[in-house]
Amino acid sequence: MDRNISLLVYPVKDIARATTLYRELLGVEPYVDSPYYVGFRTGDMEIGLDPNGHGKGMTGPIGYWSTDDIAQRLKALVEAGAQIQQDVTDVGGGMLIAWIRDAVGNLIGLRQAP
Repeated sequence: MDRNISLLVYPVKDIARATTLYRELLGVEPYVDSPYYVGFRTGDMEIGLDPNGHGKGMTGPIGYWSTDDIAQRLKALVEAGAQIQQDVTDVGGGMLIAWIRDAVGNLIGLRQAP
């Protein structure tokens, strides 16, 4: 069942500059620091930086809702009127994500932890 927004990902153009800024803003070091994703944990929230986000259609940050069954949740949301922007994708280590657009085009993320 969906629990909460557990991840907020920002599309960035300069990953090094963005990492410096978010490190200062959040007051923590990234737990993942790679050329394709930088992730910070603060409390129960993860803040991510995606240097390829704009190229994948991100126009701003995306909140990811946690779910235990991403395929079932995606199907139910499409039946409720959402459009799939990115189908279920394994982004490493069994972490699954998907993006949908609501009726006015806002991006919504879904996330299933391994």
